[in-house]
Amino acid sequence: MKLQGATALVTGTNRGIGHEFARQLLHRGAKVYATARRPELVDIPGAEVLRLDITDQSSVDAAAEVAQDVDILINNAASTAGGSLVTGDLDAIRLMIDSNYYGTLAMIRAFAPILARNGGGAIVNVLSAVAWATVEGNTAYAAAKSAQWGLTNGVRLELASQGTLVAALVPGLVGTQTLLDFAEREGLELPEGVVLEPAEIVRLALDGLEAGSIEILDPLAVETKAALAGPPRAIF
Repeated sequence: MKLQGATALVTGTNRGIGHEFARQLLHRGAKVYATARRPELVDIPGAEVLRLDITDQSSVDAAAEVAQDVDILINNAASTAGGSLVTGDLDAIRLMIDSNYYGTLAMIRAFAPILARNGGGAIVNVLSAVAWATVEGNTAYAAAKSAQWGLTNGVRLELASQGTLVAALVPGLVGTQTLLDFAEREGLELPEGVVLEPAEIVRLALDGLEAGSIEILDPLAVETKAALAGPPRAIF
């Protein structure tokens, strides 16, 4: 997928991985719609900023109405604070599933016809290695990412006939503020040498997208997926 001259829409661009996607896509010559629930927090010179709540169908439809020239969709936005499946707040768990699964699906359903009209294009869903190995302290997030992985594989099959590449970006540990806050809250010591900066994982993602890869993994994700052949385990 050629990025120079492409038009991309990125969800959740006010910080972290989404912010880096928008910034690096612009650097590679793409037009970028940078979206967020609170667009006033988005500071990305050169991007067209749109308000978008992926859990609100009317908001998704409004973004799709504006961004008719999109040929790359980056599904990055999602809730991360679900906590324990057994003892956590059920409303938080529902929001986790709503954003990671139904929000991603709503975006794909809205933009698939647009991608088809524009020649096929590509979709990148930002997943996590916890889709394959749960994580203590936030098992709800791991379950949501497992569901999103299944969704990604399903829509890849369904959109192949219109020429849309559907790729899964599966990072292990990315040094976002969300991860750092979680580690501090849970008293976890992050292992040295495996935590990537957002800029690194996005660079890996965009290189993979240009190469036509359908799964883009960092080293920890490669190790985690390989471990699926054995008994289930936690990522730490």
